[in-house]
Amino acid sequence: MAKTKSFILRIDTEMMDAIETWAADEFRSTNGQLQWIIAEALKKAKRMPKKSKKAVEPATGEEQD
Repeated sequence: MAKTKSFILRIDTEMMDAIETWAADEFRSTNGQLQWIIAEALKKAKRMPKKSKKAVEPATGEEQD
């Protein structure tokens, strides 16, 4: 599971209302909707960090942690 980091976000009421409505329409929490919006923006801007693949032991072909 990915580590998370908490932070405070100040956002105007009108924008927050729109995000909450959008989240409800997609059966997500407001936090989940914000995470999705940010992830999509990062992907679109090609700034999403690459996920690391597990290393494979050359001799045995088994995954390493």
